[in-house]
Amino acid sequence: MAARSLTGTLKEARACTVCSEHLPLGPRPIVRAHKQSRILLVGQAPGTRVHNTGVPWNDPSGDRLRAWLNIDKEIFYDESIFAIVPMGFCYPGRDQRGGDAPPRPECAPLWHAKLRKYMPDIQLTILIGKYAQAYYLEDRVKKTLGDTVKAYREYGEGIMVLPHPSPRNTMWLKKNPWYEKQIVPELRRRVRALL
Repeated sequence: MAARSLTGTLKEARACTVCSEHLPLGPRPIVRAHKQSRILLVGQAPGTRVHNTGVPWNDPSGDRLRAWLNIDKEIFYDESIFAIVPMGFCYPGRDQRGGDAPPRPECAPLWHAKLRKYMPDIQLTILIGKYAQAYYLEDRVKKTLGDTVKAYREYGEGIMVLPHPSPRNTMWLKKNPWYEKQIVPELRRRVRALL
């Protein structure tokens, strides 16, 4: 029987084992939402630190993301403000280059629409990284990450697109100083308006 509330849907999502055979650390779905959430953060998937603690964005990527948003942890983890619904709810393992593997492809199609149905107050969706952007923007995603981020105005006031705040992207940020000068102030303006 399908859940008929956000609480029930979150309970089901947090008990999900659909792709457990592919998860090196086993399933531990990490997702946060509230029926009054106003901002939806859609990132990639938990890393090992997040998997171990059960706290989303509890790592250097989260520190950088909060700095971009210009908010503290208290506001960031207030579910009535921020819903945190990644593309993959569980740690996906490592890829061949030494980074985290892509989010499992089963997760977003299985859970995102079910959860969003119970969050009618979402006014801003922040798409963090290429997986979230490809899923939500579909054919509107540009040739490069930089082009997609620069085109944020095309997606309307309700969507912001960001590079992943991982320390692995520090070089990209150094090569693209326009991001901190143009995009971060706009991101902060939109977030501030919803606090």
